[in-house]
Amino acid sequence: MQLIDGKAVAAQVKQEIAAQVAQMVEKGLKRPHLAAILVGHDGGSETYVAAKVKACEECGFKSTLVRYESDITEEQLLAKVQELNGDPDVDGFIVQLPLPGHINEQHVIEAIDYRKDVDGFHPINVGRMSIGLPCFISATPNGIMELLKRYGIETRGKKAVVLGRSNIVGKPMATLLMQKTNPGDCTVTICHSHTADIKEECRQADIIIAALGQPGFVTADMVKPGAVIIDVGTTRVPDATRKSGFRLSGDVKFDEVAPLCSYITPVPGGVGPMTICSLMKNTLLAGQKSIYRD
Repeated sequence: MQLIDGKAVAAQVKQEIAAQVAQMVEKGLKRPHLAAILVGHDGGSETYVAAKVKACEECGFKSTLVRYESDITEEQLLAKVQELNGDPDVDGFIVQLPLPGHINEQHVIEAIDYRKDVDGFHPINVGRMSIGLPCFISATPNGIMELLKRYGIETRGKKAVVLGRSNIVGKPMATLLMQKTNPGDCTVTICHSHTADIKEECRQADIIIAALGQPGFVTADMVKPGAVIIDVGTTRVPDATRKSGFRLSGDVKFDEVAPLCSYITPVPGGVGPMTICSLMKNTLLAGQKSIYRD
């Protein structure tokens, strides 16, 4: 069993990005600028946004954090989105999800200029990804593809099972795995809450991407020997032994599953760092106008 060290890979990728930014600045070009909108005080969102701001510093980007209380109206938030759409200094921006219940997340996602949508959630970017055109790709699936690539994990002709059908991870992950690329060329099955005999589906898989948000869902009896396990889960579960009062739990029962695997990602330190690093890659592409030109 080999542990997939997402933290180490992410650090390497950020170094590569920083080198490209330094070259841009030497040529007199503008530093890439990422803005983030954070609504409310959700603990997970606070942590993620702080990590994104730190990553911007490591990559040599300019970053702006826009904060609002959770009682902001949808109209006020959409007005800020339009302002950032029109700001020529902002190359890309994100609206941190989830948003308060009174705000329609899809309205907000669709209001973002797809050319600045570095989260890769806009329907235009999702559509372009689905037919293999250049676009901003959703950060978590893109980060997973980078891990598969850098670890030299063979995917061509392999059976992949994606647990979860979210628009942010499950669906784009399945699309990327089936593309005519390397990594890619998988035969993909998406499993969800209504899948019949989900254990048997998993037992046939060479690669399992667990993105259900259910701690410890994948157990040893669901994994065939030699499988590759990518754990996307990051659920906070109570833990009185931790100063924070909680710990992050993945969707995989790591201790019992790991001995069976050829490769496995830990939680934390696996997929999480790559998600932020993929956002940085998208921001660099936005700053370089590599995908969408003005």
